[in-house]
Amino acid sequence: MALAGVGVGLAVAFERPRFDGADTTATVNDEAVGSEDAGPTDGDTATEDAPVNDPANDLANDPTNDDEGENPAGDDTAGDDTAAHDTAGDDPAADDCVVEARSMGIGASGPGVMCLQTALAEAGFYDGPIDGEYGSSTARAVERLQTERNLFIDGVAGRETALSLGIWPAEPMTVIRTPIPAPGATDDLGYRLSSVAVAGADAPPLPANSGSGRRVVYERQSQRVWAVDENERVVRSWLVAGSRFTNEVPGTHRVYSRSETSIAWDGTYRFNKMVRWYDSARGALGFHSIPFDTAGRPQMTEAELGERLSAGCQRQADLDADFLWDFAPVGTTVVVL
Repeated sequence: MALAGVGVGLAVAFERPRFDGADTTATVNDEAVGSEDAGPTDGDTATEDAPVNDPANDLANDPTNDDEGENPAGDDTAGDDTAAHDTAGDDPAADDCVVEARSMGIGASGPGVMCLQTALAEAGFYDGPIDGEYGSSTARAVERLQTERNLFIDGVAGRETALSLGIWPAEPMTVIRTPIPAPGATDDLGYRLSSVAVAGADAPPLPANSGSGRRVVYERQSQRVWAVDENERVVRSWLVAGSRFTNEVPGTHRVYSRSETSIAWDGTYRFNKMVRWYDSARGALGFHSIPFDTAGRPQMTEAELGERLSAGCQRQADLDADFLWDFAPVGTTVVVL
């Protein structure tokens, strides 16, 4: 089923690796309008302020890359981003300290840096002074940890680095799993529901401060998406598998490009219905189906949706990807919380 006035074109995106682990995409017959300002500079550093992407003010162009194929672990096959999960709490710091900043790098100072240095020392990566000053020796220690634990290597202590050391603040567990719909059940627009989707009337409440008008709302904390129509009515809600990193930039964005099919640079896997909403210097972020290999084997199960498993994009069940493809043409507002 297709929504009135929404065209669906065939597109194939071919990706290849870049020096920094991201992928480059050359897109054929893609739907694309504009590009956003650069986002996070690496997979472990948060960018707080998200620019509004207004396709009407930009020149049409193809996206350069998709973050789903990013290889933050360094030695994993690109695209197989479920292989390198970080273990939180393996090396708890003294006195159970936690860091408050979302990321720390050279020049940072204070109790958070002291907490980081203590944890690095206890884990065997740092033998310098515990002085609360983030200098080159602290950065080198962070790089050693990131290398050994298959994290993104940049010498910056962000979420994944802090999680690996057990010093990241506790994150509220707000993932709500709704009952599996009856076979053949549909949403308010007549689209079939996946095992993790629910029709609007039965959806968890729409988060506060999530914008207005026809839009897609993605809340990272709950790993949930809501499709909202022009009358402020939730027509469908579902779980996704978002990024393990802090590169999902919060703010108001717009869909600027879409590809019906994208293929990883080495041809080992692909994903369908890519709807891009953020174009950073390191790669494009967007919603798409669960990746699958050349034999058609999915890289994860629908039961795993609701967990942070990707390197940047938001993975969806196929039925949810089909719905969003029709619901979110180029120009659709995407609110990320």
